[in-house]
Amino acid sequence: MEIKKKFSDKAIEDFELIDKAIEGDEKSYADLMEKYRRPVYHTMLKMVRNVDDAEDLTIEAFAKAFRNLSKFKKDYTFSTWLFRVATNNCIDFIRKKRLETMSINAEITKDDGDSLSIDIKDGALDPMEEAIKSQKIEIIRQFVTLLPLKYQKLVKLRYFEELSYDEIAQELEAPLGTVKAQLHRARELLYDLVKNSKNVI
Repeated sequence: MEIKKKFSDKAIEDFELIDKAIEGDEKSYADLMEKYRRPVYHTMLKMVRNVDDAEDLTIEAFAKAFRNLSKFKKDYTFSTWLFRVATNNCIDFIRKKRLETMSINAEITKDDGDSLSIDIKDGALDPMEEAIKSQKIEIIRQFVTLLPLKYQKLVKLRYFEELSYDEIAQELEAPLGTVKAQLHRARELLYDLVKNSKNVI
């Protein structure tokens, strides 16, 4: 005998909101986010122990869930599915994130066969011989042009103009936490670009 799953009134209400959202009702998206934003945020905060990252990951979780809402099957509650999306995304983030003083370390093989190591730390570039430093900056500049525009500006201010986080926040009239979070994202994107450098150089 097949046992039909029974859902709570809250779960059924979520199903109705999902149906409306898929049909284009933007208020339904807002209602779903309002219901689950705080619990998702607190879950992210427990996992990453950083307020800025938790806020960013919460937004990413909803963005991913809403993008794939049409694929949601009502075998489980929306909350179960949403938290799975959020935690999986967070686990991916934690895997990529190494230390707070994250550095980009990669060997790039140039056309002449020589290797060039790139190392960008969470601060200004380390002092090195000027010629080598210039080479590195030039290659990083090439990668930076592949980033989204908002990240390009942040990276240029931080690593080429060597402004502090506070100075960047003042320059962009943005919250300090936002600047730190977005610079972290920019470094991750740069790391991925360097790692896959054979495809872009």
